[in-house]
Amino acid sequence: MKDFFEHFRQEFELPLENPVLIFSLILFIILLSPILLRKLNIPGIIGLIISGVVIGPFGLNILEKNSAIDLFSTIGLLYIMFIAGLELDMNEFKSNRNKSLVFGFFTFIFPLTIGFPVCYFFLEYDFNASFLTSSMFATHTLVAYPIVSKLGVSKNQAVAVTVGGTILTDTAVLIILAVIMGNSEGNLNMAFWIQLGISLTIFSAIMFLIIPRIANWFFRKLESEKHSHYIFVLSIVFFAAFMAELAGVEPIIGAFVAGLALNKLIPHSSALMNRIQFIGNSLFIPFFLISVGMLVDVSVILKGETALIVAGTLSVVALFGKWFAALVTQLAFKYSKTQRQLIFGLSSSHAAATLAVILVGYKAQILDENILNGTIILILITCVVASFATEKAAKKIVVETEGDSTGPLKVNGLDNEHILLPIANIGNMEKLLEFSIFIKGKKSANPLSVLSVVSNNNEAENNILKAKKKLEEFVEQASATETKVSIIATIDHNAASGISRIAKEIMADIIVLGWPKRTGFIDKLIGEKVDSIISNTDKTTIICHFEKPLVSHKRIVIAAPPLTEHENGFELWFGKMAKLAQELSISIQLYCNASTLKSIKKLVKDSKISATITSSLFSDWEDFQDLSKNVRENDLFILVSAREGAASYMVMLENLPSKMEKHFPNNSRLIIYPHQFVQSFGSKRYDQINPEPLNKGIETIQKIGKGIGNIFKKDNKE
Repeated sequence: MKDFFEHFRQEFELPLENPVLIFSLILFIILLSPILLRKLNIPGIIGLIISGVVIGPFGLNILEKNSAIDLFSTIGLLYIMFIAGLELDMNEFKSNRNKSLVFGFFTFIFPLTIGFPVCYFFLEYDFNASFLTSSMFATHTLVAYPIVSKLGVSKNQAVAVTVGGTILTDTAVLIILAVIMGNSEGNLNMAFWIQLGISLTIFSAIMFLIIPRIANWFFRKLESEKHSHYIFVLSIVFFAAFMAELAGVEPIIGAFVAGLALNKLIPHSSALMNRIQFIGNSLFIPFFLISVGMLVDVSVILKGETALIVAGTLSVVALFGKWFAALVTQLAFKYSKTQRQLIFGLSSSHAAATLAVILVGYKAQILDENILNGTIILILITCVVASFATEKAAKKIVVETEGDSTGPLKVNGLDNEHILLPIANIGNMEKLLEFSIFIKGKKSANPLSVLSVVSNNNEAENNILKAKKKLEEFVEQASATETKVSIIATIDHNAASGISRIAKEIMADIIVLGWPKRTGFIDKLIGEKVDSIISNTDKTTIICHFEKPLVSHKRIVIAAPPLTEHENGFELWFGKMAKLAQELSISIQLYCNASTLKSIKKLVKDSKISATITSSLFSDWEDFQDLSKNVRENDLFILVSAREGAASYMVMLENLPSKMEKHFPNNSRLIIYPHQFVQSFGSKRYDQINPEPLNKGIETIQKIGKGIGNIFKKDNKE
């Protein structure tokens, strides 16, 4: 018994050494600290940092900084930078890259300009120490980025500009660090600059030219191996971080570049993105935040007034420099006060690059202990201020966006849209489901409804069970993206009438169908199933054929007929295609007439759509082949058609689906039939047709055919 208590006492000696106990303690902190502090209206990030202060070597000494803690905190830091690059809206970033350059310059030069005279004249440090310390003010770590991501405002222009500026200013500061170190060691010569330039060029070529091609090939070849995708992505992140270190810059630059390189291949609503965010936000990023807290030595405030003066001065200068840069950026680009606060919140926290600069300077004896201790206090203060400022600003933006009636979430008033996905061929299910998830509104309370229609015959009940069992397999795929899916299996005499009936019952807004196969004498006799669905419903109907995975497409090409802007579903379908372009980070090429283009430009402006859109005037709908010359192999081609009797209906639209198959055989293609009012002529004239007698006759013919087939089988056996 004595041995047991002795062993028990040794396990709980401080600092803890048992890896299992350490890991469980950190997990409890990650679990409980945000929950407890949320009740006090304190951001969870602050709770994790304070927890690190308490349990760290300068607090209660429960944990010490060892290799395991360092490994997990490094992974967390790289994860923050990687997710920032991955979630960056590339269309928004490209259209605002000049703004990112300007903000990067402001957030670099103002803290540096304000900080240098303070360090040189007020704190009385020499030139190298003053310049290195003031360059530290220019850095910032996106510690508060998880708040922005969680509240869903990562696509805001202010966020795109700030993230873009972050990588610019941190790269500049880390190059300054390399220059100062080279100068102090006497290695600052032409060879140093040539080596740095060549290594960065090779690194950029590998990341932006080679890695995306490898990733595209990997995702395409191993499309069904979903778990492998995450391991592959994680491998790329750490490989990029290592390559950046070899190139002479910090690993965080490599992680951010990896996010940019894979940005177009990992849509924001995909299952892979959900896995990346889930594991990062649940484990790795909290580990990093706790490790930041473990660096803070609160006892420095007791080491005389010099330490207090240095810590206070550094903190004030750091926060003021970033606030002033955010103010100038707001005035230059006419941003709102809320966006200024968001920019300040994201750019005011100092952690990774700051610590890297100061530690290197301290080890090289350029900086003294007061600067080191003052910087650690600065890290705590700036992270707390940044978290509060970012959360407050992000919540304001969410409220402003929801209150804006012209915002992208309010297009056509469909906040609670309902998408119906009828499945005829299970083989095409995965791509159709992925497409439906990408275009689904995140604010909609309705699930994505997957439908299977079973023939009304003697085997109907068994077929219903089989259909439900098959559809259950795809619920897992949707749940990986946190998309709610409801399964509907119904009985009807034919698929078309079953789909039309269910669409009305659940009040669906959009019906997503697979591309029809035009074979069979019976289909030709009674009309295509798809044609029947289009005729008997007034919903926005999208017919899809995907030749390749959605992430492999480089452009969306839309051909819209004259007067399409007068259709009731105009805003809905265009909003959905713009959302798809945003998910895939690709541009939209429009072919339409001047009147339609004018209406689309107005819609883009009113709905604040951020997709990159180019246009060409097109009116020769009789010679559809001319359009095929401008469509590339990796384009997703979309034809906007119309039901008979609609404002934009033309006779030649009837033949265009078959022409699409002929002229674009290797392209993924969509046909959109916009929503119509129920009272329109196109839907009224089919309401009085009752297909039930004909359906029963067809069923009888099918039974006779089966019976004759069985007779011949028996004869052959005999």
